[in-house]
This record gives sequence, C-alpha cells and structure tokens, in this order.
Amino acid sequence: MNKLPSDKPVAIDLVNASLAKRHTSEKLFQRIGLLSLLMGLTFLFIIFFSIISKGYTAFQQTFIQLEIDFTTQLLGTEATSDPEIRSSADYGGLVKKSMREMFPEADGRQEKRLLYELVSSGAAYQLRDMVMDDPALIGQTRQVWVPAGDDVDMFNKGHMKRELPEAQRRLRDMQITWLDRLQAEEKIALKFNTAFFTSGDSREPELAGIRGALMGSLLTLTVTLMLSFPVGVATAVYLEEFASKNRWTDFIEVNINNLAAVPSIVFGLLGLAVFINFMSVPRSAPLVGGLVLTLMTLPTIIIASRAALKSVPPSIREAALGVGASKMQTVLFHVLPLALPGMLTGTIIGMAQALGETAPLLMIGMVAFIVDVPSSVFDPATVLPVQIFLWADSPERAFVERTSAAIMVLLAVLIAMNTLAVMLRKKFERRW
Repeated sequence: MNKLPSDKPVAIDLVNASLAKRHTSEKLFQRIGLLSLLMGLTFLFIIFFSIISKGYTAFQQTFIQLEIDFTTQLLGTEATSDPEIRSSADYGGLVKKSMREMFPEADGRQEKRLLYELVSSGAAYQLRDMVMDDPALIGQTRQVWVPAGDDVDMFNKGHMKRELPEAQRRLRDMQITWLDRLQAEEKIALKFNTAFFTSGDSREPELAGIRGALMGSLLTLTVTLMLSFPVGVATAVYLEEFASKNRWTDFIEVNINNLAAVPSIVFGLLGLAVFINFMSVPRSAPLVGGLVLTLMTLPTIIIASRAALKSVPPSIREAALGVGASKMQTVLFHVLPLALPGMLTGTIIGMAQALGETAPLLMIGMVAFIVDVPSSVFDPATVLPVQIFLWADSPERAFVERTSAAIMVLLAVLIAMNTLAVMLRKKFERRW
C-alpha cells in the first residue's frame, strides 16, 4: 500500500478498502427488497386463491326436476281469469304434491318434513311467476327445474361429506338416499346461478343475490360523481389558477390535505349528524350515501385535479394570454382541456375508493336488510361492500361461498375502474 510521508493511507486506498463492504451491502439490500416483493406477491396470491376457491361454486346452483301438475283444484277454478286468485294460489302445495309422488315411501310427518326440505322455498314463487306470466299453464303438467335447498346445494357441491356421522351433518341419511335416487334418474343437476345476479338479498342462501346491492352501489356512486366531480374540479381550478397566495388559501390547502387522511368513519358520523339528524335526508338511501361519499372523495379529486393543472406548462398560458385571451378563456379553453385527462383519472380512482367503503355507510343505516331492488336515490338500499359484510356474519355455510363470490364481483369492478383510469391516462397523457 502506498503511504504518504506521514504514513497515513491515501483517500483511494480508503475507498478501495470499503468497496467490497459497500457491494455486499448493496446486494443484501437488493435481496431484502426482492424478498419483500415475493412475500407481498405470495400473500396476494393466497388471498386471491382463498377467495376464488371458496366463491367460484356460488356461480352454480343445484336444481331438482319436478313434474308439476298445475291442477285447477289447487289453483282455483277461476284462476285463469282472476289475477288475484292466480297470485294467492297454493303453489307450495303443488311442490309438496310432486315430491310426495316421487317418494311415496315418505309417509310419516317427520319424513315428509325432511322430504320437503330438499327443495327451496323459492320453488313456490317460481311456479307463481310462471302461472302469472302464462295463465294457459293451468290444467297442464310440466317438467320444471326448481332450486334445491341450501343444504342440498352444499352436499351436491362437495362441501358436505357423506362420510361424516349423521349427527355431524345437516342432511339425514334418508335425505341422502333420496338425493342418490334423483342423481340416478338425472333429476338433479348444477346450473348457472342466474338468481345471484338477478335477485336481491334473502334469508335463504339459495335465493340471495347481489342485484339490489349492485343497484344501490350504482345509484350511490352516481350521486357521488354528480356532486364531487364538478365541485372538486371547480375548487382545484380556483385554488390553482385564480386564488391569491395568502394565509387564507394556505389554510384551505392544508385542510384539504388533512381531510384526505381522515378516517372514513368520521365522514359517516358527519353524515349522520348533518344529513340525517339535521337535514332529515331519508335514512339508508343512496342519496345520503352519495352525500357522505362525496365529502370523502372530494379531497382526493381536488388534489389530483390540482396536480393535473400544475402539469400543464406555463407556456400554454402565456401563449393564450399573448394572443389576447382573457384569464377565464385561457383556463377554460386551453388549460382545462389539457388537464382534464388527469382529472378524470383522479376522479375514477376516487370513485373506486368510494365503491369499496363500508364504515361510513354503516353509520347512516345502509346496513339494513333490504330485499327489494332500489329504483331511485330515495329508496332504501344497501351497497355491495355492506352486503358482503352482512353475508359474512351469517351462520349458514352457503353464505360463505356467496360472500366470496360477491368479493370477486367487487374486485372485478374495482380492477375494471382502475384499468379504465390507466387507459385514460395513457391515451390522453401528453408529455411536455
């Protein structure tokens, strides 16, 4: 090693001595980062695998084929001419009669009860809808596929093991024997579960669907978008283009940034106090839900819109002003069109965040059990995240797969919204 006359090492020698240590530290840091990435992807894969493995079976439903005799003795002699009689007829009796004819050996009261449990209570409503739509069915005999009960559905999908002792499963040995006979006669099958997408909530898992929650989410997000986008963009334009830089505007900017970090349940409490208790807005309605989510998403939209405005080069403003455009004309016809793609991206991200919120909506009553599909922003409604919350708290095994399936639908919508935001940004983004 070269030494100075004072026997002290030169700087290059000190650098070379520490170079190997630095390279080792860099490789260790890279490996730690790679390990963190792999751990994150692994946990993400586990979450998705768990949700999909539990939820994909909800898109199929077990159906049983029954021979239904739409006899006038049960439906009423005037059923063809009187809609009220057709609507109130004993359709459940038709289902029970068909089941007794298929299994005449079930003669005791307990055995008949077990037999009737094989078919869902929704079968009677299905027959009623068929007769209401086509009165000519009365007096005819038809082969009809009706939904099976939730326990039968779980057994047919393999979620309930027949090897278990009878006391440890919800289906009795006699019921499994009947199901085996239906299987041998090809009168039981798995079909696409259209009710999951076309029905509202229900106490019966085999009848429960997400249409009401999807419609509630759509109405709530519509209210949120109609309020938050114009207000957020107008606020961003004023603060960025017209407002003077003083303590007042600094105070507003600080508070907007702070509101973006406020827990969402605080907005729910605010909505409960102001919109429901003070303004008497209908409880559990998409209108009040949209108002609450508007307060929550406004900071996100304002911050994204201001960033989009800042990305427009000053030369655009200077050129417009140089040819005689006013300040307002410059902003409306030159700056705003160039910043609009970034504003739309921020708005879509804010809407996706609002779609996945649950806590603020629980505070304003959107956790209620809603069977009917809402048709306006004033009707009682729930949203998809809250519907998932309600189903996750249900004890029936069939609700587990419906909870996971609803999560899959929610994730698909969120991924679609974020994909749309990325596509809009790439399509309209301009680099200066």
